Amino acid sequence: MNTRSKETSEPAAPLENVRVIDMGQYIAGPGAAMVLAELGAQVIKIEPLAGDQARHIGRYGESMIRAYSRGKQSIALNLKSDAGRDIAWRLIGDSDVVIQNLRPGAVDALGLGPVAVRERFPRVIYLSISGFGDLGPSSERPGYDIAAQAESGLMSVTGEPDRLPQKVGVPIIDAAAAHLGAQAVLAALYGRERTGAGETLRTSLLEVAMHLQATTWCDYLGGAPEPTRIGDGQPNNAPAAEVVPTRDGHIVLSAYADEHWTRFCGAMGRESLATDPRFRTNALRVQHRAELRIVLRECLSSFTSEECVALLSRHQIVVGSVRSYQQVLQSKDVQASGILVDAHGTTGQGYPALALPYRLGDSPRAVPHAAPACGADTDRLLGGLGFTGHDIDAFRSAGVVA
Repeated sequence: MNTRSKETSEPAAPLENVRVIDMGQYIAGPGAAMVLAELGAQVIKIEPLAGDQARHIGRYGESMIRAYSRGKQSIALNLKSDAGRDIAWRLIGDSDVVIQNLRPGAVDALGLGPVAVRERFPRVIYLSISGFGDLGPSSERPGYDIAAQAESGLMSVTGEPDRLPQKVGVPIIDAAAAHLGAQAVLAALYGRERTGAGETLRTSLLEVAMHLQATTWCDYLGGAPEPTRIGDGQPNNAPAAEVVPTRDGHIVLSAYADEHWTRFCGAMGRESLATDPRFRTNALRVQHRAELRIVLRECLSSFTSEECVALLSRHQIVVGSVRSYQQVLQSKDVQASGILVDAHGTTGQGYPALALPYRLGDSPRAVPHAAPACGADTDRLLGGLGFTGHDIDAFRSAGVVA
């Protein structure tokens, strides 16, 4: 790894001396780079002169930038120009990792694909995230989160049985690809410490989407019937992931192991349900799911959601209150976790953000810097490469940088 030191008063971070080049757009690529930034890496975001495409799709796109480009430096380059590519090469040459998720063929057309980069700099770790992989007939297709949800089978098992297939409510495949991509980079960095060689890493939204369904896929591959949409609940267990209305909302409940079901019946003061011929075993409860749901409503609908959570938790039953975003922010568990942080802006204009969903020992969670404006660090990064103010002005006049 590089020996550059990062100017900071905070304790050394795991990736303090690692430099990452982020050539991504939207979520998956930038998200992987963001994870590495939160772990201490210096991340340089190379953007087109007009910026990451997420900057141009309205409020939600700006939220993508705030969520997945924080803690980075931004340089705006015209990579279609010789001078712009030369600057990119100089940045890459002093880096450990390159990450991209551009449309198929885009980085190769620019001469900055993994083969070209690693031929010139064998120690570089190069991560590419595509929609459908690089080996099959769809390798040239653009791919977004929603296409991967559709083609991985995820939408076929999400939603009510008599309604249209549904997507998950958030771009979960993009977000998962970001974390799994960062995981692959961390493995390659560890491997390079032993071998001295970098690595070419490839993943796709399609593969990530299937991997997130590993249990269901293993069940199907092992001979189970084609899974279908059943709404709430799980096809082979009951009560499992059951959504139950309460006096003021809904809870989700799982008590499908026989001992858990027995505890639930005791908590409700209806011990006879544990030996009811319809409900004595998990298989019977699945068979009589409709009747079971009626019983669950009878037992719980007079309680508030928080009363249900308190009562069932005392009896070691898995239960959760279905919360809105506003209610989540009021959760004492969320507040205590420390996952809510303030991203600091260099000009004092920060914003609330979510930290990484884990802690490293007793160290405080890293407080990220706010996402930069497009090209905010162009002059400083060019100066670090040895370019003078006159050079930078000439680049700007020629449309090489912004």
